[in-house]
Amino acid sequence: MLTERQLLILQVIIDDFIESAYPVGSRAISKKDNIPYSAATIRNEMADLEEMGFLEKTHSSSGRVPSEQGYRYYVDNLIAPISNQTNTNVIKDFIADGFFEFEQMVQMSAEVLSELTNYTSIILGPELYEAKLKQLQIVTLSRNTAVAILVTNTGHVEHRSFSIPVEINPLDLEKMVNILNDRLLGVPVVRLREMFNTEITSLMKLYVNDFDKSYDYLKAAFFNESPVKLYIGGKSNILMQPEFDDVDKIRSFYSMIEKEDEIANLLKRTNEGIRVTIGNENKVDAIKDFSLITTAYQSGDGQMGTIALLGPTRMEYRKVISLLNILSNEMTDALYMWYKNNE
Repeated sequence: MLTERQLLILQVIIDDFIESAYPVGSRAISKKDNIPYSAATIRNEMADLEEMGFLEKTHSSSGRVPSEQGYRYYVDNLIAPISNQTNTNVIKDFIADGFFEFEQMVQMSAEVLSELTNYTSIILGPELYEAKLKQLQIVTLSRNTAVAILVTNTGHVEHRSFSIPVEINPLDLEKMVNILNDRLLGVPVVRLREMFNTEITSLMKLYVNDFDKSYDYLKAAFFNESPVKLYIGGKSNILMQPEFDDVDKIRSFYSMIEKEDEIANLLKRTNEGIRVTIGNENKVDAIKDFSLITTAYQSGDGQMGTIALLGPTRMEYRKVISLLNILSNEMTDALYMWYKNNE
């Protein structure tokens, strides 16, 4: 158990470090109006907090910085949501105008969140990270036009129109779709593009005459866009954080952001409300130096999606947690309104 004095000193150090990104010393703490202790007393308490694992030294003569254990204690015990957090009714207002499709609304929410926090926001569309392929279809509308339809086991349906050039035989496309249905049935949608690019092509070559041309058009029809609805805002915000001036860390981060299946698995829905994972609590190596905060939202048809913020462990936890709570409710209400207007 920490004493009342230790709790106050720990909170002040973490709050100061979050704001400044500089190690905090006992002298600076003693000058604060709400701190009635001498620099020597504070120094002793800081040494004890370091010994208990809540603080760390960056080098021998520096002040202290929070450890991951310190951040964990801070999040679990020392912060309360901000009651006067700026409302994000801008999302609801845009949706009320009726100018946005579902995807545009969620992308806009990701961008608003990244702008309000200066972190990287990620929003995962409802249920699609759990969806598996049920069926692919091509419906020919005329000799030169068709519709590609993708159906998942969760009932999600995607369709897009495309043109069939004269040199492409519709029968070849049909053969290829039959092979895809046979080999990809039950495959998670997050892996469809990967498997289409590797495992299926050799089999198709055996049965399709003009494989190369048919392959390119089929790929564009079904797999040009990822079936995982992943919306990212503020990718470059991570470059603004002083912790990430290491090129290798940045390269690793951007490499992970491109792996949509990895992110989808990372953001799988949980039912415990706000979830905070700090540093090495994250299972993915590329974000071992990050904090990830997630919560769920509900779409108008009752399915669940995930909202996430990714930033340094020196994250403004109080602000972010309050904002995610607001945005979760805001998106749930707004998407319900959108579904109601589009029934």
